Amino acid sequence: MDFLVPERLETERLILRQFKNDDWKELHDYYSDPIAIKYTVGRRFSEGETWLTMCGMIGHWHIRGYGPYAVVKKSTEKVIGVAGFWFPNDWPSPEIKWALAPAFWGKGFAREAAKAVRIAGQKYLKDIQLISFINAKNQRSIKLALSVGASFEQETDFRGGRWHIYRHPG
Repeated sequence: MDFLVPERLETERLILRQFKNDDWKELHDYYSDPIAIKYTVGRRFSEGETWLTMCGMIGHWHIRGYGPYAVVKKSTEKVIGVAGFWFPNDWPSPEIKWALAPAFWGKGFAREAAKAVRIAGQKYLKDIQLISFINAKNQRSIKLALSVGASFEQETDFRGGRWHIYRHPG
């Protein structure tokens, strides 16, 4: 299949690539951590649920022509999370998403990945104005969205909570 964006992006410390069969095991470090998922999925996932979620991200590429990448730390070749393009059917607009296992927070990896995705989006998805859709209580993600150049657009109700839409430059 021809995708709308590259299947692989690279930064100084990271490789962003499509998910592979066994990536769910390392991705589970994120989805099983109660602090990491507090403002996203809202509950810890079983290993099976993490695998299904990863499969959904793989399928997203085939339905939309773009999707989330596995974020791989070059120095260890370990999957440390996910970042990329995301547009579920109930989202207000296509977004740039990021989610890293807590062991990798505060080291600039999420910012590095989000910036690479934003640049790819500007180059390959020129007709799409990307957002980041963030729970209003998720101050870490709000700070990250602002640091990569997104600006607050509006607050809205979503799935029983308040969420912010941050618009990325086009």
